[in-house]
Amino acid sequence: MTIKSTLARREKKLAFALLLPTFCLVIAIVLFPLFANFWISFKPVSLGDLRPPTIFVKERVKGELQKPGEDIIIEYRYRNSSMKYPLSEVSFTDILPQGIELSEIDTRCVVEKSSKIKKLTCILGEVEPKARGKILLNVFSNTLLEKNDFQESEVQSIFKSTNVLTSLDFTISNYLKVFSASEFFEVLKTTIYYTFFGTAGALLLGLFAAQIMQKAFPGRAFVRGILLFPYVAPVIAVAFSWVILFDPFSGSVNAMMLELGVVKEPINFFGQRYATIGLLGLEIKLPVALTMVIIFEIWRYFPLSFLFILARMQSIPSDLFEAAEMDGATPFQQFWFLSIPHIIGILGVLFLLRFIWTFNKFDDIFLLTGGNAGTRTLTVNVYEQAFAISNLGAGAAVAVIIFVFLLIFSILFIRYTPKDEG
Repeated sequence: MTIKSTLARREKKLAFALLLPTFCLVIAIVLFPLFANFWISFKPVSLGDLRPPTIFVKERVKGELQKPGEDIIIEYRYRNSSMKYPLSEVSFTDILPQGIELSEIDTRCVVEKSSKIKKLTCILGEVEPKARGKILLNVFSNTLLEKNDFQESEVQSIFKSTNVLTSLDFTISNYLKVFSASEFFEVLKTTIYYTFFGTAGALLLGLFAAQIMQKAFPGRAFVRGILLFPYVAPVIAVAFSWVILFDPFSGSVNAMMLELGVVKEPINFFGQRYATIGLLGLEIKLPVALTMVIIFEIWRYFPLSFLFILARMQSIPSDLFEAAEMDGATPFQQFWFLSIPHIIGILGVLFLLRFIWTFNKFDDIFLLTGGNAGTRTLTVNVYEQAFAISNLGAGAAVAVIIFVFLLIFSILFIRYTPKDEG
């Protein structure tokens, strides 16, 4: 019994040792960025804060260095790089060339002389945000010097600063700003509308294509390959193809609709919020840009659903369908009572994955509309907050809201979704 327990403990330690690299990789790739996003969401961080505050000091020599004994002015210009945060205990040092003698020195500076070097130290104290200034030294040289002699040593600066990213000062102002914005709930409604119909449409079209491709017919392999084109094609290529196809001035779709009398004037499909279209004698007002983005989402991502559903359908025993056909079941009854119970699990998984991916989708919308004409979603809002107006904290707060929403949705969906009978 002791030998077995010892062996079991060794196997457990070995298993943990083998899994340790995976745990470290998950922490590095998933958990650390997630923690960093939460951290930044509680900070008043802008793009300028990504570069820590520092003091810039530049040295410049004024005067002619043609012969010994002439007066020379050494100018040190300093500047606080931060627009918001002061620097404290600021000082800088520089090594003066041999043969330099000081005739006048700034009261903030001292020179330490040794047998070989003269070390200049200037104490600036606290430097306010955006502050700049200069220090002048009047010197003369006993020997002939060149300006390169002053560049042999670099100016070394010392300071203390406040880094907003690493400090322990937190605020909820980012979340208050996000939730108090007048357009937030409109953007959330647009995101849910776009995500739900884009996901459901991709699943339904994928189910329809899988049902057709399940039957053998000449050229089926070629047709399957064609159906995969929207998913494997570069998104930037297909997005611009759609933009050109539906262009209001030179697009073929508008030209055909005008010829058929469906519309009286060209429609800017990706730049117009609403448009009135005449169908069957009725005038229907549609959210054009948002509808087009959803149709693009369905067209581009239905092949993924098609592949998964087709693979699951082909694993269903054919004997079930033969027996149902002998019992007089119609094709619809065979599909509803035989196929659906076997593929309901994969449909649930696909809906969850596609919902999450579509909710986080940014590149499709940005390439097609730029988030304009009523297509602004939460992911576009993250981009606009973080980069368009340089408010990284608010952008991170929106990203956290997206994460919490998707986490709650995933838990509820997994809890209540039906399971695959197979």
